[in-house]
Amino acid sequence: MTGRNTNSNGDRNEGGRDGGGMESQKSGYRPVIHGIGLCLALIAAWLLFSGYFQPLLLGLGAVSVAFCLWIAMRMDLLDHEGVPLQITWASLRYMPWLFWEIVKANIDVAKHVLASDLKIAPSLFDAPASQKTDLGQTLYANSITLTPGTVSVDLDPGVIRVHALHPGAADGVLEGEMDKRVTAVEGNT
Repeated sequence: MTGRNTNSNGDRNEGGRDGGGMESQKSGYRPVIHGIGLCLALIAAWLLFSGYFQPLLLGLGAVSVAFCLWIAMRMDLLDHEGVPLQITWASLRYMPWLFWEIVKANIDVAKHVLASDLKIAPSLFDAPASQKTDLGQTLYANSITLTPGTVSVDLDPGVIRVHALHPGAADGVLEGEMDKRVTAVEGNT
């Protein structure tokens, strides 16, 4: 909820938060924890992408991080969807598995493309998506697209339309292993 809200007394409330009332407590909104998480992620990204450690550049990086945090707070983005801390550890377990699936799919696609009889039979099918949040469904659709031989074409609640290069790639998605793992990453969000 963002923008201007009206409480039960008719008073306007800026920013979409009700000052820590029941709605904020139920949604898991903790601005300090989410702000620290975003700050650490921005610092890590800045250091990783810049690679410079001179005092002037570190200072400019700190100013950039502070500016980005200020913008995020003004836009009311420090919540469980804007800064999804709940999936951090689960996603660290998921990423190596996804990387291995990408390697296996690359080998499979190379075999199909380089084969003398070219066993390619493109298909379009709907894959069930058991994730409950937009973040979970987006992670699942992106994981399908990252895996060579399959591309997510459309995403509707509970179903993803997928294009597969050959029947084996379609079977890999329909087995549901990736769906289960992404749902585990999503957790109880």
